[in-house]
Amino acid sequence: MPISSIPARSSACRNRPGDRRGAARRPGLRAWHRAGRAVYPAPDRSENGVSQSDSFFNEVDEEVRRDRLRRGLGRYGWLIGLVILGLVGGAAFVEWRKHAEQVAAEKAGDALRAASLESDPAKRAEALATVAGDEPRAAAVARLAEAGSQMEAGDTGAAAATLASLAEQGDTPELYRSLAALLRVMLLGDAMDPAERNATLETLSDGESPFQALALEQRALGRLAAGDREGAFADLGTILKLPQAPEQVSTRARQLLQAAGGEAPAVPALPATPSEG
Repeated sequence: MPISSIPARSSACRNRPGDRRGAARRPGLRAWHRAGRAVYPAPDRSENGVSQSDSFFNEVDEEVRRDRLRRGLGRYGWLIGLVILGLVGGAAFVEWRKHAEQVAAEKAGDALRAASLESDPAKRAEALATVAGDEPRAAAVARLAEAGSQMEAGDTGAAAATLASLAEQGDTPELYRSLAALLRVMLLGDAMDPAERNATLETLSDGESPFQALALEQRALGRLAAGDREGAFADLGTILKLPQAPEQVSTRARQLLQAAGGEAPAVPALPATPSEG
């Protein structure tokens, strides 16, 4: 059938009430769209793709953050300033303390040099006794030099008292205290109380002591004098096994062990150097 022969739908058919697709519904849709555009206008996009409303909200958020920051600084600014002041003040105090310690050490060193120039031992000991201050190491060296000057002057009792005072001084570094205790044992010898001597050497012969080898040597001598050969041989053998023992102390221990009838371990042979052909 030719297309031209198909009858066209009449306007009545197109506009009948039951036809939901009719033109009667279309004016309502158009009105709804017009009302929607009036209430919710399309966003005006700028060149970078951000709408004017978004820019407005961003500016509001930024202003709110700034206001919160100002209020936070007003409330806690004093605390932040106090922390900064504490950090700066702490660093300044550390630098001042380093400078003060350096000045004290230089002052004590100058006093030690001036006192050591005294030729008379007794006067030198008196001059060294006045050297003290905030630097404990310099004061300890001065006390040791004072004891040496007293021994040189023949005043053994005063030297022993100076060494005992230094060994018992709590603010003195442990190294100088141990050295003073050992020198006192060596100075007094048999005149020292045996119980005190043994207790001092027992402490100094510990593996943590820097004077372990010397303390073992002194204890071995005391045991030989008391007839304790086995104990003396054990101390001397320990000295020979210490890798940190000074060479002179090891040599004396070997000679003393052999002289007392003990058996000294063989000295390890040095590796032979290859001869140049």
